[in-house]
Amino acid sequence: MNVNVTNHPLIQHKLAIMRRTDTGCKEFRELASEIAMLLCYEITRDLETKEVDVTTPLVTAKLHVLANEKFAAVPILRAGLGMVDGVVNLIPNIKVGHIGLYRDPETLEPVEYYCKLPADIEDRHVFLLDPMLATGGSASAAISLLKNKGVKNIKCVNIIAAPEGVQRINDDHPDIPVYCAALDDCLNDHGYIVPGLGDAGDRIFGTK
Repeated sequence: MNVNVTNHPLIQHKLAIMRRTDTGCKEFRELASEIAMLLCYEITRDLETKEVDVTTPLVTAKLHVLANEKFAAVPILRAGLGMVDGVVNLIPNIKVGHIGLYRDPETLEPVEYYCKLPADIEDRHVFLLDPMLATGGSASAAISLLKNKGVKNIKCVNIIAAPEGVQRINDDHPDIPVYCAALDDCLNDHGYIVPGLGDAGDRIFGTK
């Protein structure tokens, strides 16, 4: 499967704390943001750089900067909002879009109810954010929406993923890589990731 699991010790430690049933809303929210920042650090390793002249207090040196600084973080509402601050902290000039989807109770297919993206989204490196990649339906629909807007560079970024969700993305969008902190065992009969961490949106925002 086209999935990249980041086994960094700090990420794994923070994720273990997130999974605990006794981790409160404040700490859960902070951990989600911190893991998002660490994941963003890992997934930007392959960005192209260019050589420029930089005048230091001592000399003028040839150093490397990003060749393209146009990025966009696009959370899937609402749980994806919990990952935005971490990404923004790492890339302060990043633009932020939003995609809202709900599942039709009859067809069980995702339906778009909100979409607000930067005007030049097609020119940006887009990080699609959602803490949980479960069935993959919403993520696949969001990727299709972005592609329809002309976006060519998309990375699907999740805190935890289920094999079923990764397979759905691989089947629907074989060109899109999935990045996560953990690839869990499976989905249960109710569509929850196992071992998982419960409902990420509820735990981030303190709702049920």
